[in-house]
Amino acid sequence: MPLEQLNFITGNPNKLAEVKAILGDVVPLQSQSLDLTEIQGTIEDISKDKCRRAAALIGGSVLTEDTCLCFSALKELPGPYIKWFLQALGHEGLNNLLMAYEDKSAQAVCTFAYCSGPHHEPIIFEGRVTGKIVPARGPANFGWDPIFEYDGETYAEMDKAKKNTLSHRAIASSKLKQWLQAQQ
Repeated sequence: MPLEQLNFITGNPNKLAEVKAILGDVVPLQSQSLDLTEIQGTIEDISKDKCRRAAALIGGSVLTEDTCLCFSALKELPGPYIKWFLQALGHEGLNNLLMAYEDKSAQAVCTFAYCSGPHHEPIIFEGRVTGKIVPARGPANFGWDPIFEYDGETYAEMDKAKKNTLSHRAIASSKLKQWLQAQQ
């Protein structure tokens, strides 16, 4: 059963542009911003709960996305709470969290959750990239991209097309894209 349109739940234009670039024309995406309160828990628990509630509100198929930044030295914190840590501390504050630790490694994690509608169980697609936390470099217009370095460049310094082939979101989107294509 081909999907005619998919409601991508995001109010972030940068995220929408990346996902559209990676998914291409596999399925038309309609962006919709919903103010969904997030539960506390594991990455998977948070993603599935958010997706279920979005499907109930929309009354149809939805795609949600959650991004985490997991510091190895802090036992994967801030993890799914990175948005709030970044708002409270900024890029410099996030670096300061690791000041006392030699280990600056981190994982960027993207989790897409797809739900075909209310009362259906969400399906999870996850991508992970291991890098390290560095002082901010590059444009500061997309979350924590300036402090996450992969292969010598921060995400913020990377060409968008390059980032869209190797990022955590690219890996998760690729898994989602393969699944969507198999449904057609």
